[in-house]
Amino acid sequence: MAMLSCEGGRAVTGVCLEQSGIRKKISLARSNIAPAPVKGAAKAWKLALGRAARDSIGLEMGLTELRQDRFSLAEVLELPPERSLVVMLEGPKDALGLIVLAPEVLAGVVEMQMVGRVNPSPAPPRRPTRTDAAMASGLIDKALAGLELELLNDTDLIWTSGFRYASFLEDARPLALLLEDVTYQVLRGDVALGGGARTGQIILALPADGRGRAPAVPPAPPSRAAELVFSAALGEQVQSVQAELVAVLARLKLPIDTVLNLKPGDPLVLGTASIAQIDLEGLDGTRVAGGKLGQNRGMRAIRMVEDNAPAARVDAPKRAQPKPPGTQPIQKAG
Repeated sequence: MAMLSCEGGRAVTGVCLEQSGIRKKISLARSNIAPAPVKGAAKAWKLALGRAARDSIGLEMGLTELRQDRFSLAEVLELPPERSLVVMLEGPKDALGLIVLAPEVLAGVVEMQMVGRVNPSPAPPRRPTRTDAAMASGLIDKALAGLELELLNDTDLIWTSGFRYASFLEDARPLALLLEDVTYQVLRGDVALGGGARTGQIILALPADGRGRAPAVPPAPPSRAAELVFSAALGEQVQSVQAELVAVLARLKLPIDTVLNLKPGDPLVLGTASIAQIDLEGLDGTRVAGGKLGQNRGMRAIRMVEDNAPAARVDAPKRAQPKPPGTQPIQKAG
């Protein structure tokens, strides 16, 4: 069987050009593929770490690349770089986690607190000390607290919440004895300090089984069917409420002494009141409608009338004023 080769260009020119064009298209497509969006715990860690560095020590810290993986304990033990700061984290239900600051990151954190800036020159090789751990503890706790706040409504909260600084390890070798042999969620971030003056890596490893608190899941919105049932039930309740109306033929204004002396059989003058002008009022005295007095099946009834004139307003009849003394006519005697 004949084989075609494009090595050195000694083959069918059209085939080689076609294969070369395909390779270029594949390479171009790969270069244009956007990186997978960072979300959940990874996104929250990026925000929390940058905010904690800025607020606690005034350090500009940006994660240029962040990766999230599930590793076994054996894989976690291989992650800490040489001479890095290894900090044990204590979490809920006796869970233990781990955070690692590479030598370059630790040097930047210490320099920012000692001299107020990050030195762009390479950090001198040295082993971390307890003083270094103490200077980084505030930043670590603030970042972990910020991570928890960012995930209050996220399912990742259950394995990220409740962890804080516990102790410093001078050597990474005891990790195999201290950490549980379980699966870990690992966040590995490449960090730029002071606008890129120094770069390094920060590693966060927490048990993946999740022993923290559950996220505050918002209640699901009611369905359309539930809304219709509620509206119908509410409408039925409202429609069944009794509304009391009062039919008013006239309104009288009387002196208080007249009202107090009223007795059965006393006539009340209604003036211009008419059975064709009846007011229907609510309990608060508001006029709802007007009507005429009539009958329906042998019973008194009010017929509603649109734009009916309101019931009459009757004032008390004026009393005759007594004449002053000396104005009475003098009668002749005998």
